[in-house]
Amino acid sequence: MERLKSIDDLKKLGERLKDETFRPEIPRVRICSGTACTATGTPKVLSAMEEEAGKRGINLDIVKTGCQGLCQKGPVMKVEPLNMFYQKVKPEHARSILAYTVQGGMPFRQSLYRQDFLSEPIPEMTNVPFYKKQLRIALRNNGLIDPKNIYHYIAVGGYSALGKALGSMTPDGVLAEVDKANLRGRGGAGFPAGKKWKHTKSAQGKTKLVIANGDEGDPGAFMDRSVMEGDPHSLFEGMLLCAYAIGAEYGLIYVRHEYPLAVKNLTHAINQATELGLLGKNILGTNFNFTIDIREGAGAFVCGESTALIASVEGERGFPRPRPPRLSEQGGGAWGYPSNLNNIETYACVPQIIEKGADWFLGIGTKNSPGTKVFALTGKVVNTGLVEVPMGITLKEIIYEIGGGVMDGKKFKAVQTGGPSGGCIPEHLLDTPVDFDTLAKVGSMMGSGGMVVLDEDNCMVDVAKYFLSFCKSESCGKCPPCRIGTFQMLEILEKITTGKGEAGDIEKLTAIGEKVKESALCGLGNSAPNPVLTTIKYFRDEYEEHIHDKYCRAKACSGLGTFSIDHEQCFLCGLCKQACAFDAVKETSRSFFIDQDYCTKCKACYLACPIGAVKVEKQAKRHGVERS
Repeated sequence: MERLKSIDDLKKLGERLKDETFRPEIPRVRICSGTACTATGTPKVLSAMEEEAGKRGINLDIVKTGCQGLCQKGPVMKVEPLNMFYQKVKPEHARSILAYTVQGGMPFRQSLYRQDFLSEPIPEMTNVPFYKKQLRIALRNNGLIDPKNIYHYIAVGGYSALGKALGSMTPDGVLAEVDKANLRGRGGAGFPAGKKWKHTKSAQGKTKLVIANGDEGDPGAFMDRSVMEGDPHSLFEGMLLCAYAIGAEYGLIYVRHEYPLAVKNLTHAINQATELGLLGKNILGTNFNFTIDIREGAGAFVCGESTALIASVEGERGFPRPRPPRLSEQGGGAWGYPSNLNNIETYACVPQIIEKGADWFLGIGTKNSPGTKVFALTGKVVNTGLVEVPMGITLKEIIYEIGGGVMDGKKFKAVQTGGPSGGCIPEHLLDTPVDFDTLAKVGSMMGSGGMVVLDEDNCMVDVAKYFLSFCKSESCGKCPPCRIGTFQMLEILEKITTGKGEAGDIEKLTAIGEKVKESALCGLGNSAPNPVLTTIKYFRDEYEEHIHDKYCRAKACSGLGTFSIDHEQCFLCGLCKQACAFDAVKETSRSFFIDQDYCTKCKACYLACPIGAVKVEKQAKRHGVERS
């Protein structure tokens, strides 16, 4: 790998690779090799494709890409030049795909994407509903390039923004362009990146650091992971542009230890960029120096908070600290150096802003939230996966048009946005635009991009308890409001969901939650009560049912309701009796019934019944021992 010595060398290499790398006359398979598809069988599919191509003597270009988004249908692949999109590909499909599509120019119908068994398959990726409303900026190269091949990144225009900045823009010019674009931090807080960069640049001291937050502690969130795994050089280029703008020479990427593929691909990419002369000393012959190192975290959710992250980077326990000093000030950043901290997605957007201009970026999204946002769409939705959409798109469009609606024809109940400390948004607010300010107005937040869809089988009190228990477990315990407040709230929720709730419990939850939000030290504590407060706001009737009627309408909470067996529906299989550990299910010559004196409301019989003959009702229809 020959070192690039000038900006002209980079331009010439880019022009040559553009013509040579993805030649249209060569058949090509772009197969997802992200974590999700790898787990569902990509390595075996790859081996089968390579073996079959060798047997047939086909000159096949196999590109092992990052996450292509449609994780639930993995492994997924696109076959070019016909752009056939295949889902749930198995090793035994390799022969047919090569024969039908690569050699015959026809689709292999068995593996084509289809919305359900009755619908016609959709051959081309651009026509798949999941992708139609997406616009990719941060994920622009995922699904297109091999993240382990720096030449692929350069071939699709990578590092051209760096060349433009070093060749024709001053550091202040780069900073002004990012500031004009109003790129708000995609890690959750939504603070404008340009203002943060300006503050770091104006800090005293010669040494400054550029830090990328790849911790991503939200359960089910994998937005940053997908960039680190599938397009690491876009992250590097964003960090390089930041370093050039603020006058920094050292960069750190903080990655959670549970992301081994991300760490592997980042390390490989750093070595390639250094060898090619895009990292290190005298980059492209411009006297600009910048190096990047990786720091692995232990996976604590609180380390997503900036000061706790810095403590972890320094080798200390991840405790938040009061501010000032801010990270961007002398004495506030890593080892006391002024540090600019943005998350991975934020940095990945920067090269496109410099390449295409701030006005282009401002033309996407909304006035106060320009650009796009990446979401991990999960829960009770047909198409789970990674989506990138323009700001201002509605929740309904994401869930129903991109996500395909709620699974199994169930009724939509709520969507939780913003990770475990986000809010739950009900059905009547589905037309809410997705942007920083609007989500905050309805009691939720953007967060790092988690989006969990809930249906009629979800109990909102139980959901609030689940997310609060996560926040309570992940609390560092440093400040009493978070340490004690979340514990007290969780105790009340435990009472309510086990049939021991009392009048006044809802008011106690609200009062404690508001106090925790006002007085906690860091963002984790400030936002931890959100799931509870929003579910009380929008689903108060469910709380009141749990407390006053001792009933859970979703049948999700044990210890609530009165259990009985519908004799007309029951076909006497006996599974309910086998499941009951307390001998509450009694048998007569003609039926089964539940003895209320023995019933502990554990739900074992309800879950065991294959036809739904076990009923859970608000008030007991039978008292004592039922006799036939």
